Amino acid sequence: MRTFIIAVILLLGVMFVIGQLAEMQAVMSTLREGDWRYLLLAVLVEVVLLVLIALVYRSLFLSVGLAARLDRLILLSLAANFVNVIAPTAGVGGMAVFITQARQRGDSVGKVTVAGVLYVLIDYASFLCVLALGLIVLFRRNNLTTADIIASTVLLAIAMVMAVLMAMGARSAERLGNALAWLARLVNRVVRPFTHREYLSEARAHRFAQDASDALHEISRKPANLTLPLLLALINKALLISILSLIFLAFNVPFSAGTLIAGFSIAYLFLIVSPTPSGIGIVEGILTLSLSSLYVPLSAAAVIALAYRGITFWLPLAFGTLSVRVLAHQSALKSPA
Repeated sequence: MRTFIIAVILLLGVMFVIGQLAEMQAVMSTLREGDWRYLLLAVLVEVVLLVLIALVYRSLFLSVGLAARLDRLILLSLAANFVNVIAPTAGVGGMAVFITQARQRGDSVGKVTVAGVLYVLIDYASFLCVLALGLIVLFRRNNLTTADIIASTVLLAIAMVMAVLMAMGARSAERLGNALAWLARLVNRVVRPFTHREYLSEARAHRFAQDASDALHEISRKPANLTLPLLLALINKALLISILSLIFLAFNVPFSAGTLIAGFSIAYLFLIVSPTPSGIGIVEGILTLSLSSLYVPLSAAAVIALAYRGITFWLPLAFGTLSVRVLAHQSALKSPA
């Protein structure tokens, strides 16, 4: 069954790539036009960034009392990103990669889930710091739009809801269980006309809440353990901005620090709140228009947007494909004959 699921995931990946073949060709054509030295350096920075993401996960795993090897977490984080793109389910698909591995190792599913949710929350928190600077730049240049404000508000609301649930779980497993059970009832009410059954179990929500609450209580006792993950997440954003600057240099386009911060902020914001997986088809256009409004020539802005997405989206997706295959091979070796 596990082999079948992995085969389906890889098939979906192939179908996704075929569906986006035109954009991939445009990205490759664009990259060939840039200075290969700056582009190669940007790729190297992206590789460092991917390792940094695994380090954030590792620090969060340790904070909830779970041990995990860095090389393993690199594979898992890449595979989770791949699954989230080709089978978008609001991050649940990617989380399933970590949960499946936790069950195989006999680790606490609740603790792994808490670590995953904390990763998202810390990622949002670190980005909100950068976003505040980006919005200030846009406001000072009279480029702040209603769409930017609405998207920022949505992101802040999502982060606040997650933070409230985390705080609730740290104080009371019963309250968290009741909240999750309420959410389960809400989801069941929405999907029941289509599934004709209960999609989520309220009893399981309460059991999960107890497990998760233990992990959250441990973190609340040592909040300083979250300092390192937050610092690493901030470095993550700095590296993404540096990749954008290297792409400007690769295509010999003048830029300022304000242009970089504002352009990155809008691109990452719509990557999160976009209805498409990882903002595909939307971030490219939004980033192009954003850079153009910041006085970057439209043609240059389009080239930079495609090159930036090629390195920060398509490259990790390719690595994710390899990671899924490696994890599948490792699982096959561990399975009894």
